[in-house]
Amino acid sequence: MFWLIEDNEQLKSFENYCKGDAFIEIIPYDNREHPTQNNICAIYIRPLNSTKGYVLTISHSETLNMDIDVVKRVINNIDNVYVRDKKEFLHYLILKNLFDTTLNSPTYIPELTKTHYYFHNKYTNKKDINRIIPIVKHYEYCEKIFNDLKDKINEPINEFYNSKATVVFNAMERSGIRVNREKFESHFHPIDRDITYTQYNFKTTTTRPSNKFGGVNYAALNKDNGCRESFIPRNDKFIELDISAYHPTLLGLLVGYTFDDKDIHESFAKMYGVSYKKSKEITFKQLYGGVFEQFKDLEFFKKVQVYVDDIWEKFNKEGYIKCPISKHVYKKEKLIENGNVMKPQKLLNYVLQNLETAMNIRILWEIFKSLKGRKTKLVLYTYDSFLFDFDNSEKDLIDEIKQIINNNKLQIKESYGSTYNFK
Repeated sequence: MFWLIEDNEQLKSFENYCKGDAFIEIIPYDNREHPTQNNICAIYIRPLNSTKGYVLTISHSETLNMDIDVVKRVINNIDNVYVRDKKEFLHYLILKNLFDTTLNSPTYIPELTKTHYYFHNKYTNKKDINRIIPIVKHYEYCEKIFNDLKDKINEPINEFYNSKATVVFNAMERSGIRVNREKFESHFHPIDRDITYTQYNFKTTTTRPSNKFGGVNYAALNKDNGCRESFIPRNDKFIELDISAYHPTLLGLLVGYTFDDKDIHESFAKMYGVSYKKSKEITFKQLYGGVFEQFKDLEFFKKVQVYVDDIWEKFNKEGYIKCPISKHVYKKEKLIENGNVMKPQKLLNYVLQNLETAMNIRILWEIFKSLKGRKTKLVLYTYDSFLFDFDNSEKDLIDEIKQIINNNKLQIKESYGSTYNFK
């Protein structure tokens, strides 16, 4: 059977041939466009029992094309589908038994062919560029992706990331954020609509997600230059819920320490015998740089030291540690690649960042269940904060969401305004 499937007769033969499990890669209209704003040009399917892959064309200029619903029927008959990036894939097709092959390693970035780059440079503004790039070059591109990732198909799948993280970050990306186009363009780049979209990547070395798209780092928007005024609600106002003292709280949970005050920084101020503001500075320096000599005998830090010693010993003796909630495994051989130096405090920071992300994924999962059918949308998540585009008619909703966060033994503070630039 030839690798190009472009009519219903060929598709029927392929359906009879394509049994069991397969690897699938979506070829969108344009790899540079956000998945929410894209369409499917073609679909690459590599049956795992086959010696080659096949391209099924949906909308390409040099081929016959098939109805996407007919192609979906064929795909739905595949037992297990393995993909390069499940979060991205879900923007195009929603399938059961869908498995992400790159969960156990930092971000895999596919390498485009020289032909792809030629067309990108020649037609910089064409938003369906893949429809005119030769179909054989898409096939070449997808075959390389499969060959790069085929060995990962047999690796154990982290169910927490495969079933929950991919789904919640996909949902986050679908929301989009309304912008004042003039202000947005003055700070960032030209835009052809009044909605911008974010793109999360949780496959970082620490597993703490980045959030960048189109040259904008949405995880680190400047608080001082006015760029946050670019972001405005579609509904009535923005409400931001910030988790207070997130890492100290998580560390307390890890080591089994109960703070005296609801405000953890107040507890630290009493421990140190300093002002509230000074206590925050001292605490964060110790969390990320190690315990100061004068505070090493405080009960909290004694427990922290025991915990750090334990995970460091396990890390060096067994070659890995497994994180709580997510069950993500930090392997020593991976973390020390390329001259990366691991130390006890750095390992603790990795564990805290993973726990923060896992806790947030669990919270996001519950929040999206509460938002189902509502006008209010969750439009941005950044480490310790959640930004809602809030509809005033849903006054009960914000208390419901606060309760979800409180149920995880976390404390929150609330901000609101008519732009993202909260005063």
